[in-house]
Amino acid sequence: MARERVISAERQNRDNDAVNFALRPTRLDDITGQQQVVEQLRIAIEAARKRSEPLEHILLDGPPGLGKTTLAHVIATELNSRAPKITSGPALTKTSDLMSVLTNLEKGEVLFIDEVHRLPKIVEEFLYPVMEDFRVDYTIEGGLGGRTISFALQQFTLIGATTRAGLLSAAIRDRFGMRYHFDFYDEKDLTTILERSAGLLEISASKDALRAIASRSRGTPRVANRLLRRVRDYAQVRADGEVTIDIVHDGLEIQRIDRLGLDDLDRTYLTSLIEVYGGGPAGIEALAATTGQERDTLEDVVEPYLLQLGFVIRTRQGRQATEHAYKHLNVPFKARTPADDQADLFS
Repeated sequence: MARERVISAERQNRDNDAVNFALRPTRLDDITGQQQVVEQLRIAIEAARKRSEPLEHILLDGPPGLGKTTLAHVIATELNSRAPKITSGPALTKTSDLMSVLTNLEKGEVLFIDEVHRLPKIVEEFLYPVMEDFRVDYTIEGGLGGRTISFALQQFTLIGATTRAGLLSAAIRDRFGMRYHFDFYDEKDLTTILERSAGLLEISASKDALRAIASRSRGTPRVANRLLRRVRDYAQVRADGEVTIDIVHDGLEIQRIDRLGLDDLDRTYLTSLIEVYGGGPAGIEALAATTGQERDTLEDVVEPYLLQLGFVIRTRQGRQATEHAYKHLNVPFKARTPADDQADLFS
């Protein structure tokens, strides 16, 4: 079994879902970061309340671990609704799966569909009249004797979340009245989130220590909270339980996470690009073969953060390492020349 990456933004088997849920904010006022999204939602929710209408359908997109599911819970709370009904695109394999969910929704409730880009086409098309008219046309028999029955549904709010907005069809994307993109968090916001989490988990930690964890968290709250728990474990076993900046450095050194949040896989990618391909440009398929990873793993898991740091750029010829990547790996940088670019065109 492949070893789970501590700095992965995806949910992991080792994550304690009960603890993660306890760390989630429950109201808009408790949310740190994503302020443009929060303020726009605050206005939309208040307007819907005053009109006694359901909130428009909402699409949340952005990398994993940034709080899309958390925000769905917050929206349900702010609407004075019950907890959202939660499902995912891969779980809805046929229309009857969705039908059972829809017919149990009450007026004003929230339905949250994670990975909405992975809905099967037949289920997606089934959703169109649901989202537009709160109505479903359900065929109860097949063949020539098939009958279609139209069901009126209670008005509700559908919240879809996706990490791959580009894979959504225009038809379903346009049926979301409000669309919000989640950005990576800055170090200040992550430090504030960690202060709140440390308080809830009763962890004694200095501000400098929390800032050091934030700087390694790849702009992602889920990663920040996971690293906080790993450092807490280290402090309890190797120290007196107090999380200091030295404890953070030592604890994360064991996890092979450097000061910018890069792990062995990130460094292997950069090392291959620099040492094997002279800094690039190199094709993604070539890099996948060299690193022994799947192409999708490099594109979806490794590259986004390296692009954010400015360590890698994408060109028409392939991936290319920047001077920042060389400096981080303590490798002498040699600037490319026009002759190098010309050679690549004919290689």
